[in-house]
Amino acid sequence: MTQILRPQPGILDIELYKGGASHIAGQSNALKLSSNENPFGPSPAAVEAFRRASHDLHRYPSSDHAALREAIAETHGLDPARLICAAGSGDVINLMCQAYAGPGDEVIHTEHGFALYRIYALAAGATPVSVPEHERMTDIEAILAAVTGKTRLVFIANPNNPTGTMVGTDALASLADRLPEQCMLVLDGAYAEYVDGYDAGLALIEARQNVMMIRTFSKLYGLGGLRIGWSYGPQEVIDVLNRIRGPFNLSSAALAAAEAAVRDRDYAGKCLASNTQWRHWLAEALAALGVPSDTSMANFILARFTDEAEAEACNAFLKSEGIIVRQMGGYNLPHCLRITVGDEAACRRVAHAVGLFKGQAK
Repeated sequence: MTQILRPQPGILDIELYKGGASHIAGQSNALKLSSNENPFGPSPAAVEAFRRASHDLHRYPSSDHAALREAIAETHGLDPARLICAAGSGDVINLMCQAYAGPGDEVIHTEHGFALYRIYALAAGATPVSVPEHERMTDIEAILAAVTGKTRLVFIANPNNPTGTMVGTDALASLADRLPEQCMLVLDGAYAEYVDGYDAGLALIEARQNVMMIRTFSKLYGLGGLRIGWSYGPQEVIDVLNRIRGPFNLSSAALAAAEAAVRDRDYAGKCLASNTQWRHWLAEALAALGVPSDTSMANFILARFTDEAEAEACNAFLKSEGIIVRQMGGYNLPHCLRITVGDEAACRRVAHAVGLFKGQAK
């Protein structure tokens, strides 16, 4: 009898992740606002560092990422020994699930949380547990009510993707203090740079042994194409993750570009200021057209329509105008469209197109 090779339990329950669309059939110059990318691209210093690194592509990269960890630590006031770098923030999520969740364990995420929490929990053989949000806001009490003796990880994106909402540090501290000792709170700060004065959970981490933060170079730093993320937390957790990450999981060019990007504070500041200005403008412009959104703390707007049909119709109209946004049915928000905050021209173009759509609907 032929033995059939079978995947581990949970893997066939994973639906393939679909990123934001990049193209519109028949159009060669579409405006892509579907993946929360920095409209200005990476720092010129990062581009130059990447170019210089191209001369050494025959060399293996650093396996300890020491230079990048030192640059991140200097920028954010961290201990470089408690930093780990990975191939995007999603890679850290995967490592956490591999290391700390398995068959019989549970991994909590919120109902509109990032899709990779569920995917990597299932890949590890654990059970993902979706917790209701309250009006698209993370509900701390609901999370605590869902915690059981099987809970190992609690993932919270703060600010959240795709809602753009966030909870305060006091609420997060209350959650961390009330979790059982076998459970780790993982704060996904992919959009933390967009929040003025937010430390992404650093104070919580320094005062406790059950909190981690995850960060990325894909958003504010404009390096999504290079896949660079990092995490900071208790030394013993970082030591565990380093045992299972690939020794050469980041290329030399990615390491060089990320180091230059994180050190170029002036460029990051300009990108941040533009996002803050045009995020506010776009939200107000859409609200004036009858398309509300929650106050976003990220680099996108979650535009809410009357129902799923209207959202789909608007998405189709935007495509006809050469504009790509993200439909949210996969995040249990079928009546919403997530729209990346672009530069001034992009934001004005989106608002104008939505206005045309609303005008046709009357």
